[in-house]
Amino acid sequence: MAKKKSFPLRIDPELYEAIQSWAKDEFRSVNGHIEFLLREAVKRSGRLQGKKKDN
Repeated sequence: MAKKKSFPLRIDPELYEAIQSWAKDEFRSVNGHIEFLLREAVKRSGRLQGKKKDN
């Protein structure tokens, strides 16, 4: 497994609460859910290596 990059993230408290609730619904940690959401957005944009845009 590749080593993960750590970095600080400043986020609006209201947005954090929404993501926290969503993560709980999906049985993920907040960190895991943010990574999932970002990965999906990057895939959809066609910017992830080896992936094509689905649109």
